[in-house]
Amino acid sequence: MDLPDIQFVAEDAAETQQSIITVYEGLTGRTLQPADPVRLFLSSLATIIVQQRVLINQTAKGNLLRYASGVLLDHMGAFQGSERLDAAAAITTLQFTLSIPLSSVTAIPAGTRVGAQGGDGSIFFATTEYLEIPAGATTGTVTAECATAGPSGNGFLPGQINVLMDQLPFVQAVTNLTASSGGAAVETDAAYRERIRTAPESYSTAGPKGAYEFWAKSTSAAILDVYAYSPAAGRVTIVPLLVGGVIPGQDVLDAVAETLEDRGIRPLTDLVTVTAPAAAAYNTVLTYYINRSRAAEVPAIQAAVTAAVAAYQLWQRSKLGRHINPSELIARVMAAGAQRVVPTSPVYTALTPLQVAQEGTTTINYGGLVDD
Repeated sequence: MDLPDIQFVAEDAAETQQSIITVYEGLTGRTLQPADPVRLFLSSLATIIVQQRVLINQTAKGNLLRYASGVLLDHMGAFQGSERLDAAAAITTLQFTLSIPLSSVTAIPAGTRVGAQGGDGSIFFATTEYLEIPAGATTGTVTAECATAGPSGNGFLPGQINVLMDQLPFVQAVTNLTASSGGAAVETDAAYRERIRTAPESYSTAGPKGAYEFWAKSTSAAILDVYAYSPAAGRVTIVPLLVGGVIPGQDVLDAVAETLEDRGIRPLTDLVTVTAPAAAAYNTVLTYYINRSRAAEVPAIQAAVTAAVAAYQLWQRSKLGRHINPSELIARVMAAGAQRVVPTSPVYTALTPLQVAQEGTTTINYGGLVDD
């Protein structure tokens, strides 16, 4: 809902000062000249009053969800029964391999630590549950999460988490089968505000679209966007997207599915499937020119253009179904200081909520200085 900005009390300094002086002159019957000590004293009072009015506006607006932040937003969420999500640890699937088949069960305790290759032990993953490798078998898989919450555990490709830090008998090797993902910082005010706004959807137990999306987002602070739909009667498909526009791996999909399996969330008759969005790839190719009058600013503008292209790519992949829009790219590059922008790619492409834009190669050409 696009509501206008709200102001509870006027903050205009000149208007407040003139109002105080006018009232004083009306009560005393004398005119205050610009250098009159009384006028200067009243002007100093007006400054304090304006500051108080600013605080009144900030405090009053802070009671509205749109403007609330920090601790006040936490209290609003508590009233709705929705707490801010803590920092989330990256997760992956580990495979333990024995040196030989054994005649008895091999136990892998919960909390067994496995470090990342080349990480010097600073980043490691710990198994989240107890694992047994049956007699006669040589391998077993289990989920593990990074010991450090946040995005630092993301992005380790299969095979890169392979340093067993807690030695176990007969365990010859361990490696991650999936890329680590799902790590995120504490939920931001913007994301938390949106969850609070949609919290009433969660009150229904009939499985509406909004409720499924709310509970899927509640799985982890790493989940940025969710789309829920029903492809057929009694079937529900959930499509999550991670912070930074990252397409979730199977470990994250399983975590969302586990959250939605709760009988207080999923109607008994719904068959829920959690799937990753399809990547809609595009390349970024553009040539830009700078006005000759800004020749001295060329290095700064070039850096700003590079940053603007990166910001556009992040914006493009940060929402499910966001159409690939070169007009947004042009606007951002021009705002960075370019006089003219000639994009070759991308071209406008409409996406469905089951897709997310993913940038491919990026080619930024500086065309030189031009006249107006």
